[in-house]
Amino acid sequence: MKKSINKYIDAFSNYLQKQRGYSELTIKSYREALREAFEYIEIADEKEQQLFNLMPYRIYIAKLNAKTISKKLSAIRSFTAYLNEQGLKISLRADESIKVAKTLPKPISHEHIMEALAEASPQEKLVVLMLYTLGLRISELASLKVEDISEEWIRIIGKGNKQRDIPLLASVKKLIDEYLSTFMIKKFLFEKNGEKLSENSLRYMITKVFGRVALKVTPHQLRHSYASSLLNSGAPIVDVSELLGHASMATTQIYTKLGSALKQQNYNKAHPLAKGEK
Repeated sequence: MKKSINKYIDAFSNYLQKQRGYSELTIKSYREALREAFEYIEIADEKEQQLFNLMPYRIYIAKLNAKTISKKLSAIRSFTAYLNEQGLKISLRADESIKVAKTLPKPISHEHIMEALAEASPQEKLVVLMLYTLGLRISELASLKVEDISEEWIRIIGKGNKQRDIPLLASVKKLIDEYLSTFMIKKFLFEKNGEKLSENSLRYMITKVFGRVALKVTPHQLRHSYASSLLNSGAPIVDVSELLGHASMATTQIYTKLGSALKQQNYNKAHPLAKGEK
């Protein structure tokens, strides 16, 4: 198999482009990571399957930082999953995950969001506001059905088929009604030719909206903005956790750390004695 590995990497790259809609830059990073890895990975036959032993490669990349190592191993796992889906029987050895320090999310300021919305089309505006005022995951927005929208609430089916109800602002409900009166919608709030818009299509819409004001923003950052705004305004963390659809409150607590970091930053800027300290 070692001789044909480049052929499989090419097929995987094509899959990422055609089926997953990945960008050229992302696909390039996958290809480079995989080609580097298979210079070191040992491939052996084991019973009725083939074994990828990652240990020689892990030794080679051991001096890199944890986040970089994690990304490289993730590329190998994705590639292996793809090969197994194609009917090949592959198992991994020495692919244990490594701990990567959690980074604080980077919310977008309300002012920047409003600036971007001033240049947005009605559909783009609705997409942004659905994420910003409801804290949805992009997958949840893509799957949102019109029947799940009432006057004051939206019912979301999230991860693990877990259901939650989120309050709907009157101003956003008005936008939804205007949108539905303009577009011929059959089932999903955002669709094309009767099928729901893909997550990648919605992501691209967000990229375009904020690109007009020279900002690079992801849908998940708008979810972060939603959570941070609620917590910074005194909303109980248990309520925010439920609104976000988090399985554990520990996941929500990272936003409280963000709030503390911002408070410290603002204090250092504002207090006359703090200004003189390094």
